[in-house]
Amino acid sequence: MNTPANPTPAGTTPAGTTPAGTTSAGTTSAGATPTGTTSAGTTSAGATPTGTRPARTRVRRLLVVIGASVAALAGWDLAVPVGGADLSARMGAGTDPQPVGPVAVVVASLLVGLAGWALLAVLERFTPRAARIWTIVALIVLALSLLGPLGNAVGLAATLVLTAMHLVVGAVLVTGLPRR
Repeated sequence: MNTPANPTPAGTTPAGTTPAGTTSAGTTSAGATPTGTTSAGTTSAGATPTGTRPARTRVRRLLVVIGASVAALAGWDLAVPVGGADLSARMGAGTDPQPVGPVAVVVASLLVGLAGWALLAVLERFTPRAARIWTIVALIVLALSLLGPLGNAVGLAATLVLTAMHLVVGAVLVTGLPRR
């Protein structure tokens, strides 16, 4: 009599495996095949593994934040070295004007982009309308940020250039971050 070394009862599978068409929890997923399941057995045939989409979203959002910073730096580069504008702003009431340099532009836009991304990530964990709520908050923050150049920039050229840079960074972040 030939019997396998580890017999299993009828209708079951050896430990650690799942039959085709079932998940690790033992529930059937429509059209699942052994090649359509992940190591945890949780996706159906032809589905993208669950870890791929969030990774792509993170990379894309990082590129959006970097893109906003590059766009702001490009605006600064066109205005100051190429256009000859003097970008300076007062950092508080009664203070001397300070030049707005490329480091300040890059750091400020990166910080704003990362803060926006963080807020969006928190909202996505707690509400199904994260993108809509985030966009409304981001537009309010953008409108409030315009008070800086409108009230503290020194001269018309600085006011226009700094306002344009705020709008460019805001436009890149508002259109790019909430997309999946």
